[in-house]
Amino acid sequence: MDTSGAPAPSSDTARAGTTDRSADMSPDPGGRPVEGHGAGRSRARRRRTLLLLLALTAVTSAAALVVGLLSWTPDPPAPARPLTVAEAERLAAMRVTNLRDLRAGLHVTAGDGAARTELVGWVDWSRPLLYLDVGGPGAGADRGLLQSGGPVLVVRPDPSAVPTPAAPPLVPPADRWQLRHLTPGTGLAPVLDLLLGLAADRPDRAPTGGDARWVAEDVDAAGTLDVLQASLATTAPSPGGTAPAGTAPAGTAPAGTMAAGTAAAGGDASARYWLDRDGRLHKLVTRLPGVGPVTVLLDRIDRPTLHPVDALGGRPGLPRALTDAEQRRLDALPARLRGQGGATLTLTAPLGVDTNLRGTGWLSWTARTAYVAVADLGVPGRRTLLYRDAACLSRTDVPAEAGGGGTAETPGRPPFPVPSGAWRTTRSARDDLDLLVDAAVSAAGPLARRDAPVRVREDLADGRTVDVVELRVADAWLRYWIGRDGSLRRVELRTGPGAWAQLDLDPAVVPRLAPPPRAATRPSGTR
Repeated sequence: MDTSGAPAPSSDTARAGTTDRSADMSPDPGGRPVEGHGAGRSRARRRRTLLLLLALTAVTSAAALVVGLLSWTPDPPAPARPLTVAEAERLAAMRVTNLRDLRAGLHVTAGDGAARTELVGWVDWSRPLLYLDVGGPGAGADRGLLQSGGPVLVVRPDPSAVPTPAAPPLVPPADRWQLRHLTPGTGLAPVLDLLLGLAADRPDRAPTGGDARWVAEDVDAAGTLDVLQASLATTAPSPGGTAPAGTAPAGTAPAGTMAAGTAAAGGDASARYWLDRDGRLHKLVTRLPGVGPVTVLLDRIDRPTLHPVDALGGRPGLPRALTDAEQRRLDALPARLRGQGGATLTLTAPLGVDTNLRGTGWLSWTARTAYVAVADLGVPGRRTLLYRDAACLSRTDVPAEAGGGGTAETPGRPPFPVPSGAWRTTRSARDDLDLLVDAAVSAAGPLARRDAPVRVREDLADGRTVDVVELRVADAWLRYWIGRDGSLRRVELRTGPGAWAQLDLDPAVVPRLAPPPRAATRPSGTR
């Protein structure tokens, strides 16, 4: 009996309601009701709608981005303009800044295409000195190592080197260096002049008007750089002269005066300089006559101390007066050499334009004689036999096999006894070769010194410490390498081109050096 008064549902209605609810709800395995298939289909429709909206949004955004990129134009670069006063002063002081910094790393590209030459190495503006590895497809006979000290250029050819240059060894090889002459305005000469001319001991005139302009701003590892356009500096080389004792050879210009004048004359009037805010040069682009486009990259961090080769005078020192002990060893040298008797000798002599001599032989201080077989690297099949005694200097030319054999770089000792032949004689030295041999023999006698001797530096000879003493005898500049035991290990002569020739001495028992047959001699003065 229903006490609420509501009519009771019929049995059909109750069954229908139960059926509808059971269609939407079914128990899970744990007995809890779960949603049916209708709710799942509704949620899937909502997900599809949401994904369609997201895809439409992405397509719309991409289309807007493409349209924006197609319609975007970068801000125009700042137009070229005349230099400001500060920029002009910075450019005018650039070469002084280089000289103050002393050294820099270099990577130079000269020419283009198959004629391109690349140079990698360093410059020391304070000496001045260039030390470079020369490569590239256009290097040709110049491929190898190069050192240039102003007007004096020595090379170490290496035709088998790989075409791509690399930084040269910091301590240069001791052998196979040759004196080389470059005709001004041709080959690498304008490039080397340009590199040495990037330093000066006083500011240039500040560029005004003309083509002097600020071109652009650039950024590299050094920071922000100003690209400035102006003409190359055209300072003329200083005239040669007699160098004081202990300084650079005669003809070497003071640092900063070997400018690009000869290189720049007729060159590109619109050279471009990449300068930082302190006035340091990081890049230079120009054109040189006979060379073409030239790009110079400077590394202001890679700047080691450079070691000049022996032909350029060896490593620098601090010249000073001799101490009492050094003076006593120099004064006692003649008597010590006479007591020693003699030595074997090795000659390395860059004497003139493309004249590079090597030699071996003997020297006797007691008999005042020397006998040497000399090879010219330019004439490897010939030997010149040189004999020096108290009476005269004599020479004769023979085939390499008859003159001791060996190679031009390392010739054998001269034939013994001294052979007969067409000997040419003279009473006095005729060239730097005669002067060098004569100076070594004369070291055992009194010397007519013109100036007080100077100690240039301390060095090593065959692992032994020596004092390098420079003195002027007659019109020749000489250097004696004197050991701490008083022995003479080397004699050097500054040659006409400004290079240094060496005669290395090793104490030894020397055979009796009889003179060549006098009957075969020619009149004095013939060659």
